[in-house]
Amino acid sequence: MTEEARHDREDVNPAQHVSEDYEPAPVQRTEHRESRFTRLVEQQAARLPSHLFLFASFFAMALSLGAEVTGHARVSRLVGMWAPTLLILGVYNKMVKTMGTR
Repeated sequence: MTEEARHDREDVNPAQHVSEDYEPAPVQRTEHRESRFTRLVEQQAARLPSHLFLFASFFAMALSLGAEVTGHARVSRLVGMWAPTLLILGVYNKMVKTMGTR
């Protein structure tokens, strides 16, 4: 196999055609089913753009840095703790959009 052919073959995702036909696994046990409220939250979360959470976390980091520079250490620490939470919400949002609700 030539180097070029090997390079072309490595760039192809072998599972890309499989993922187009993906069906979520059915929930087998009733205690694992989601409530109506959870589905409502997931549907509303999927409406928000994913980059909103990224920009909000950057804003929180900048605001925290600004508060630290101006001598407001307690406010800086409080606002600084928002960034990881916003990023986790962004990951949750992306998962809901990608995998859908069950």
